[in-house]
Amino acid sequence: METKTAKILDGKALASKIYQELSHRISELQPKIGRPPGLAVIMVGDNPASAVYVRNKEKACAKVGIASFGKHFPTQTTQTELEAVIQSLNEDERVDGILVQLPLPNHLDSVGLLHQIHPNKDADGLHPVNLGRLVRGEMGLRSCTPGGVMRLLQEYEISLRGKQAVVVGRSILVGKPLALMLLEADATVTVAHSQTKNLAAIAHDADILIAAVGRPELITAQMIKPGAVVVDVGINRITDSSGNSRLVGDVHFDSVSTVASYITPVPGGVGPMTVAMLLQNTVTSYVQRTSN
Repeated sequence: METKTAKILDGKALASKIYQELSHRISELQPKIGRPPGLAVIMVGDNPASAVYVRNKEKACAKVGIASFGKHFPTQTTQTELEAVIQSLNEDERVDGILVQLPLPNHLDSVGLLHQIHPNKDADGLHPVNLGRLVRGEMGLRSCTPGGVMRLLQEYEISLRGKQAVVVGRSILVGKPLALMLLEADATVTVAHSQTKNLAAIAHDADILIAAVGRPELITAQMIKPGAVVVDVGINRITDSSGNSRLVGDVHFDSVSTVASYITPVPGGVGPMTVAMLLQNTVTSYVQRTSN
């Protein structure tokens, strides 16, 4: 009996398509508006992973024609100094999106800084006003990773209406906003987490399973209903006994891909979509701010 293999939900290819669409849109709008869209990424300290993420975001901006106003601050920068920087970016007409790269050094309050960003410049879609708009089903900037997951499902014409969706993870970054977006798309949503009893049984009921817990290869083939759609938001670096490290998701890809109908790879699935949605949010804000 031949083993079936799930189709790949290719986030990398879709992100590249979104870049082309954004680039085209910007080249049409820029002559009318008189400036390109602008994104300011604030980074504090010297976390090597953050530096890579920021570089990738700046490269992506350059690719589509968004101006980068990257600001890199030393580790000892104070909360007050950063709040002043955000206020000046709120008032800067060239800036449409502001993003604080996490994690921040321990002495800083990331939530406090997020609250300082004007909701209409909140490129990450995490300001309480934008989360409130999501709860109410109103227009607003949407969290990038959940927004990217929804866009990926839409691209592959995966219907959500009436389907059982299980989100494993309840973070404010992914799990909670994603559950709301799935509800908005008429799915029936269960949110599971570290305290959930019989996770395997709950996961096995899912037509759409989204893993966002940050635990390497937690989701195995036995937990998947045959033909389910599996989206892996996790990205974990693991090191084997000989010291070689590699990236894996929250899903055991090799075994699950023999049971699922669709699956996202790690890397190359949700990750590229997060950056694409960040740029999309910046352009959305650019259009709205300049059309008022």
